[in-house]
Amino acid sequence: MKRVLLSTLVAALPVVAMAADAEHVVEARKGYFSLVAIEFGPLAAMTKGEMPYDADAAKAHAADLVALTKYDPSDLYAPGTSADDVKGTRAKAAIWTDMEAYKGKGMAFFEAIAALEPAAGAGQKELAAAVGKVGGTCKGCHDDFRAKD
Repeated sequence: MKRVLLSTLVAALPVVAMAADAEHVVEARKGYFSLVAIEFGPLAAMTKGEMPYDADAAKAHAADLVALTKYDPSDLYAPGTSADDVKGTRAKAAIWTDMEAYKGKGMAFFEAIAALEPAAGAGQKELAAAVGKVGGTCKGCHDDFRAKD
């Protein structure tokens, strides 16, 4: 009986480990996008007049966003980490079935962030235009690859 129990446990370990790894990948992915939101939020607020425009703060937030685009997020998209597989994520399985389209949207986001950096300190009007482009890339990706609440 002990052998059967032990062999069952040993056979189940890879599945348990994969589930734990998937949960860690999801948490890391959510952490990455939380950092993006922390940096992007004040920029959006400045463009909406919800907080005063501050060129130095805008440049700092934009520079942090640029730094985040230097990170290679590919390991945050391990197979088996969609909302169909792991609780606590809204990542649609379409990410993995159409990875090329997903990567294209990611590149559009990275390009919009690159254009945001010089606009950030150039004035509220310039910032607003660049923030609108970044926000459009976010929406485009969310519409196709993120499940609703």
